[in-house]
Amino acid sequence: MKDPVARLIEQVRLDFKATADTTGLQSMSPEVEAALTRVPRNRFVPAGQQSHAWENTALPIGHQQTISQPFVVALMTQLLDLAPEARVLEVGTGCGYQTAILAELAREVFTIEVIPELAEGAQERLGALGYGNIHTRVGDGHAGWPEEAPFDAIIVTAGAPRIPASLEDQLRPGGRMVIPVNSNWQSQDLVVATRDEEGELDCQRVLAVRFVPLVGRES
Repeated sequence: MKDPVARLIEQVRLDFKATADTTGLQSMSPEVEAALTRVPRNRFVPAGQQSHAWENTALPIGHQQTISQPFVVALMTQLLDLAPEARVLEVGTGCGYQTAILAELAREVFTIEVIPELAEGAQERLGALGYGNIHTRVGDGHAGWPEEAPFDAIIVTAGAPRIPASLEDQLRPGGRMVIPVNSNWQSQDLVVATRDEEGELDCQRVLAVRFVPLVGRES
């Protein structure tokens, strides 16, 4: 029987191929694939969902939140185009799985979660796995983390009506933001927003997705 991690990687590769015409990405990068292989997804999945931990699907983690589908985690991470020295802001820590993937690829990750119980659980989990480059905060993700800005990359793991202005302001020139934004068809589009030297955002819609709503001040 094939190793569950190898089976998951194979499924994610197939999803990259299937969506290549839309995303512009023909395959998963070696760096993202290595991160997906190293991070033990079963450590981030509730006990009742352990039999599904290595499936390429989203799973409930309590508090009406989910751990994202591994393909979507890999896609969003790859769209950030992270350099090893990157400082990343994540809005929506959840269980910490996406956070761990980012921490494998970036120098520092600053992550914000609005639900205290999820933030506490993620912090304990990430600490137990030995990640020393992750900074956690409980709070409204719309506000970002202004005292640590600017960031080389920002990732939002919940659907927003629009790109929050405060997050836009915290993205450095040349930086990238990946965020699900509500579309006109009662769904969401995954958007890659690149900030130019004049401070303007160039936005590209990549793929239809479904995330839980971003909650907080601007919701």
